[in-house]
Amino acid sequence: MGCARIFAALRRCKQLEDDSTTQLSRCLGLIDLTALGVGSTLGLGVYVLAGAVAKTVAGPAVTLSFLVAAIASAFAGLCYAEFAARVPKAGSAYVYSYVSVGEFVAFTIGWNLILEYVIGTASVAKGMANYVDSLCNNTLANTMTSIAPINVSFLADYPDFFAFALVLMITILLAVGVSESTKINNVFTALNMTTVVVVVIAGAMKSDPANWRINVEDIPEDQRASAGAGGFMPWGVAGVMAGAAKCFFGFVGFDCVATTGEEAKNPKRDIPLSIVLSLVIIFASYFSIATVLTMMWPYYLQDADAPFPYVFTQVGMPVVRWLVTGGAVCALCTSLLGAMFPLPRVLYAMASDGVLFRPLAAINAKTKTPMLATILSGLLSAIMAAIFNLNQLIDMMSIGTLLAYTIVATSVLILRYDEHGELQLKNGKPLPETPYTVVRQIFNLLGLKHPTELSANIAKWSIGILGVAALGTCAVMRWEVPSAELQVALFAAGAGVLLALLVVLYRQPRNDVTHLTFTVPLVPLVPYLSVCMNLYLMMQLDYQTWVRFIIWLALGYLIYFIYGIKNSSLRIESTKLTKNGVEEKHVVTKF
Repeated sequence: MGCARIFAALRRCKQLEDDSTTQLSRCLGLIDLTALGVGSTLGLGVYVLAGAVAKTVAGPAVTLSFLVAAIASAFAGLCYAEFAARVPKAGSAYVYSYVSVGEFVAFTIGWNLILEYVIGTASVAKGMANYVDSLCNNTLANTMTSIAPINVSFLADYPDFFAFALVLMITILLAVGVSESTKINNVFTALNMTTVVVVVIAGAMKSDPANWRINVEDIPEDQRASAGAGGFMPWGVAGVMAGAAKCFFGFVGFDCVATTGEEAKNPKRDIPLSIVLSLVIIFASYFSIATVLTMMWPYYLQDADAPFPYVFTQVGMPVVRWLVTGGAVCALCTSLLGAMFPLPRVLYAMASDGVLFRPLAAINAKTKTPMLATILSGLLSAIMAAIFNLNQLIDMMSIGTLLAYTIVATSVLILRYDEHGELQLKNGKPLPETPYTVVRQIFNLLGLKHPTELSANIAKWSIGILGVAALGTCAVMRWEVPSAELQVALFAAGAGVLLALLVVLYRQPRNDVTHLTFTVPLVPLVPYLSVCMNLYLMMQLDYQTWVRFIIWLALGYLIYFIYGIKNSSLRIESTKLTKNGVEEKHVVTKF
């Protein structure tokens, strides 16, 4: 009985009422939300990522790498957009999984989102501090290293008080109010986009299409070893895909829009639309920047650390170089604000549900913001930015993001196939679940038009097997096996299983979602591909990232099983119902 109760507690799902009441301030419009998504995503990567990937991985085909990464991000973005239409609440993927998968999975996602946003904020602050310091000939780094060195291998070389101060400034700005902080974000985002447009126009004036078809014989001998085979795709399709894995993380950040469900004026319409608009603007910026960069200067001569200042100096346009520098500072400001913005919202959502400490859900009466959650999250990020060397931790931000994307896509599939209490009928009587009916329903030979308990269970089992099969197939692609023939056979088997599962899901009846303002198209294909792509990218991360990830999860589970599982709002409500003689139930509300 104890194990059964614990298992039931882990699976209990949140019920949300379709209302617009909130303690937070509803002040964000479509422009504010789109600017938040663009600003948090289109950061320093637009000035660095294209050059680094072009030089070492993909060559001029970095444009295709950005296209592949954009498609993968778009799949996740569409799933987020549908859930934003279903659940217009603060908390992003945490709330989405709470209403569809269950409390334990929701806590796991929320805990990983905290990790993602903390490290994201700290890393952006560190990057901005280093960038500004480099403009001053590294005066701060040299001075602090000589005065207060830190001789610990996994920490920074010196305490970075500049990065600490940057995070505290953003924390104060967010604590003062959402409206004020988004106005500043809109200004910086506009300056950033203006810089991108100027760079593209100026770069187009100096572009030479011949740089996309350089023959390997024309490359200097001292450069040939690291220049691939020349041409548009020096490292072939493999280089394009490897570049896509790197470029994908240039799109991370748009999901912060999904945390504003209780601060958007019209969340069911504006959040899905702003997510789509953000991804379109971000892809157009990356694609155009990568195009002019690789046409202006040969890919093998790019500067991987600061490509645009270097290239514009080489082509005789030093004025644009300083414009790029100013744009990079604006981009870092918006990235820092975008990275920090979602963190207190996730803490607020989890604390409101009781799975984290409830004082974190306190809303300041004057500013209408979760003041305590904002201050604590800011202090944690500031400390990490000051004392940690984040080079080894940056992958942890990626693993948390990819896991969140995977759960959101999985939740979309689960809700689309949920039976909502419907009965499987034949001639007005319920059909018994026998092996014969189960086998027939796998390919919907029963001719069901609406989801039933049987079809929903088949879909859930298929989704569960999908996760295992996708992990296995990605592992075969990631690591070599003793025999090439065996590897091909294992990959073919895994791909066959994935295709069969897709056919099974396609044959199952789905819910009518015409009442939603936005829905994912081509279900189950889009969320299915999103799950597979995200798991593939997760498998590309090294084992040290997985070890640190497991340690972080263990700490979170300790908090959940000691505090969260007992203080959950669902447990308190079910206890009251039980005392009043009402049968305890936890079901997903239809949205």
